[in-house]
Amino acid sequence: MNQPAIAQPLKTWSHLAARRRKPSEYEIVSTNLHYTTDRPDAPFELDPDFPPAQWFKTHRNASPLKHADWNAFRDPDEMVYRTYNMLQDGQENYVFGLLDQFSERGHDAMLEPAWIQHLAHIYTPARYLFHALQMGSAYLCQMAPASTISNAATYQTADSLRWLTHTAYRTAELAKRFEGQGFGTGERTVWETDPAWQGLRELVERGLATYDWGEHFVAMNLVARPAVEEAVLRGLGQAARHNGDTLLALLCDAQLVDADRHRRWTGALVKMMLDSAGNRPVLEGWLAKWAPLGDAAMEAYSAHLPDARDAGGLARAAAGAYRQSIGL
Repeated sequence: MNQPAIAQPLKTWSHLAARRRKPSEYEIVSTNLHYTTDRPDAPFELDPDFPPAQWFKTHRNASPLKHADWNAFRDPDEMVYRTYNMLQDGQENYVFGLLDQFSERGHDAMLEPAWIQHLAHIYTPARYLFHALQMGSAYLCQMAPASTISNAATYQTADSLRWLTHTAYRTAELAKRFEGQGFGTGERTVWETDPAWQGLRELVERGLATYDWGEHFVAMNLVARPAVEEAVLRGLGQAARHNGDTLLALLCDAQLVDADRHRRWTGALVKMMLDSAGNRPVLEGWLAKWAPLGDAAMEAYSAHLPDARDAGGLARAAAGAYRQSIGL
């Protein structure tokens, strides 16, 4: 008499068994980690009507952006916490080396007075902008429907904090060298009232108040970040080179290295979204809403960059080309 077959116990990473190979480190530590997606009716496996559960059901589960398996997303760089720290330790050493070397050679003493005034106007207030980007990425990390998306957003959050701390460090250096120029004391007023920043401020503040995870992704990763990268990092970096501020130019270049990685995972996620019927009109509808704000923000900021002819037009074209390159 044949004995009934005994079911084999599941292995630790059985959800990866279909690949028919040993899971990579990235797959082991990154995939299928969101317990709040296990029960869509009760994201926290508690009262389905308590406020956090309602929030996730409204702004994540009920998003018009749909996919049969969000957990299928993979970061093209397959970044994990260990490799992120190794990579950015090297980046931070590079940035610290720049700061030390330019300080030792008396860089700030060689800056022109007119450029110093520009720095207090178009550079050091960026602390507020980078903090807004940091908060936006943190929200995306919290609300994304798959852990592989959340992880990529987490590293993006950390990068935004690094940009903020680099800017804060330079602000402190400039404040020590140029007292009475508003460094470290006047930036909030500039951020809240100066015409150069109002387009970017409106863009990121509206983005932070957008709670649907999909629209938030479009507003921040497809519009706000490209606007900042092209107008502030690239445009400001070029203006810095033209005005003898090689340190600021190289700091902007270092931040653009991070931005390239952000664009890679953003593009991969958009491609995955477009594979599902119905997502294209949703994405294009949100872009039609947000892209004009991004274009206006780039034009407003770029108009205040010295020695930067048609910087706004170049920034708008570059941001649009990026979105086109990923299928939008």
